[in-house]
Amino acid sequence: MNIMKKSAWKLLAIFFLIPFLTGCVKLALQFSPSFIPNLTQSFFEECDPDLAKQSLPANLKLMEGLLKNEPKNKQLLTALCIGFTGYTMLFIEEKDTERASQLYLRARSYGLKAIGLKAPLPKEVGLKKEIILSKLMAIREGEIEALFWTTMSWNAWINLNLDKPVALAQLSVAQACLEKVLEIKPDYFYGAPYILMGSVLAARPGSFGGDVKRAKACFEKAMHLSHRKFFLAHYNFARYYAVRVQNKELFLKLIKEVDSSPADELKDVCLINAVMKQKMKNLVEISEDLFF
Repeated sequence: MNIMKKSAWKLLAIFFLIPFLTGCVKLALQFSPSFIPNLTQSFFEECDPDLAKQSLPANLKLMEGLLKNEPKNKQLLTALCIGFTGYTMLFIEEKDTERASQLYLRARSYGLKAIGLKAPLPKEVGLKKEIILSKLMAIREGEIEALFWTTMSWNAWINLNLDKPVALAQLSVAQACLEKVLEIKPDYFYGAPYILMGSVLAARPGSFGGDVKRAKACFEKAMHLSHRKFFLAHYNFARYYAVRVQNKELFLKLIKEVDSSPADELKDVCLINAVMKQKMKNLVEISEDLFF
């Protein structure tokens, strides 16, 4: 069989296989409500960053396909928000900020729908501010997952676009989302709300709400909650706070601590820890440019 015929057979097989796989997943959704949450959990439990980076886009596209049949499915919407936010934060942001911005907006769109809001276009957020704030007041702990990851993607997008008026116009609403998360469940995901707040406060100038003293307290709370085993706190503490206040001693101490600790002590965030260990090494390589 020549190469062209082999390729044709492969394409034909894929064409017939995709509906079969989608049907299987739809059945799993019907008979196993934990299927989608388990899918996102398995992503963060993966200790091999390369494997996760290669496999996640296909899983996200599969879930987007399922969403077309169930556009109001909160589990799917939440999982897509988590997946796109995690994928962008771990693998895209440092290499391609333009693409990261678009993916964070995509994640935010799914997240807003998951908590019952139509995703506003950036230019419309000012008009919908009161609607969003009103909805925030009604959110309870049961929706914390969707709210946190929506907030994460939103603030990450803003941090990448602080030079744009459209992002500055959304600061107060995104901040309100973060304050609500901290009000409902500050210890969610090993203190991730504190990590996000610390990063926001350390990364932004005072005129945009930055506060390095409060940022330090947030990072310390997060590290206490995870018993210093969730390396996202170490990385953001070093990258945003230590660099901002030019504390190289703290910077190097955090890097050394992560370098000497295993990534799998917290199995449900092994991927994040593994990637943060890599990112910490990258920080060391550019440390001479970060401190002066």
